[in-house]
Amino acid sequence: MNNPNINTSNINSTSKSSNSKSSNSNSVVGSHYKIGKKIGEGSFGVIFEGINIINNAPVAIKFEPRKTEAPQLRDEYRTYKYLSGLNGIPKAYYFGQEGLHNILVIDLLGPSLEDLFDWCGRRFSVKTTVQVSVQMLTLIEILHNRDLIYRDIKPDNFLIGRRGMPDENSIHLIDFGMAKLYRDQRTKQHIPYREKKSLSGTARYMSVNTHLGREQSRRDDLEALGHVFFYFLRGQLPWQGLKAPTNKLKYEKIGEKKRTTPVLELCAGLPRQFSQYLESVRNLPFDAEPDYKAYKELLLSALDDIGEKPDGQYDWMKLNAGRGWDYSINKKPNLHGYGHPTPPGERDRHHRHSQQRKALTNLAAAAQQ
Repeated sequence: MNNPNINTSNINSTSKSSNSKSSNSNSVVGSHYKIGKKIGEGSFGVIFEGINIINNAPVAIKFEPRKTEAPQLRDEYRTYKYLSGLNGIPKAYYFGQEGLHNILVIDLLGPSLEDLFDWCGRRFSVKTTVQVSVQMLTLIEILHNRDLIYRDIKPDNFLIGRRGMPDENSIHLIDFGMAKLYRDQRTKQHIPYREKKSLSGTARYMSVNTHLGREQSRRDDLEALGHVFFYFLRGQLPWQGLKAPTNKLKYEKIGEKKRTTPVLELCAGLPRQFSQYLESVRNLPFDAEPDYKAYKELLLSALDDIGEKPDGQYDWMKLNAGRGWDYSINKKPNLHGYGHPTPPGERDRHHRHSQQRKALTNLAAAAQQ
């Protein structure tokens, strides 16, 4: 394998948003990408819908100020190139610098699972949750097979395809800013277990071990997925809405609530397979290779219990009298998958930047060995 130079970046995390770029439809970047309407804005900058004027293919065009404190788009481009060709990973077409901005052009996708969850009344059915969970597990398995752990599982980072496309209900994974090598790319030697690590990820979904300052591995991605599954089924997790004077204290309270909430209580009234999944992944050894196939089969068995089949029918397809989701009706000021600002209190932005820069340095060094 060629040196992938797998520096990673966070789609949503650089310095202050850039508002200086006009959405003038006559603007063209990268020689043939025409800028359309703005579809997202966050701490990284802004993102526009666009079109490739050569083949009329729709794209997403991301801008960040070149003088931002922690430029991300170049490294994000390299990450997408490293993962190029994998199912569920958006394709990157162009990175360049024009005027005062760095510019990245990637596939235009549909809404995030967080958006769809919101539009569906903040509750997914068992059938939808099972089908979504299997797709999400497959994406994380693909990433793990490329020697990376994700470390920031949340519904905002999983997007479905564009409406009317063959993959319109297929889930895609974006935003690799917290991703990290968990084993050597050549020898496959696993990283050592460590403690007293800084928190990485989103507090609502991160694993119990992450709260305890333990080095993350594949098991932590899978546990965070389990928390997302319960979020979809319940509508809310028991550790949401906790108050504390500082983020540090809030993370501690969230971690304590996770540790002390029995899994059976979390699963009350829900299919037993979800509690079995969460208990299993929480008990995995640090360097264990998860049995992804068995976990997917376990979750799919929940459909057998309710007489359903994984037929590709999802709750969001019933929106708007069966017409499905529609941006003109199901609007949000910022689509989660394309730059939705981090909710207040979810994470300490400056701490996250520090952790990202450290992770990028380590990844670059590993790739060059």
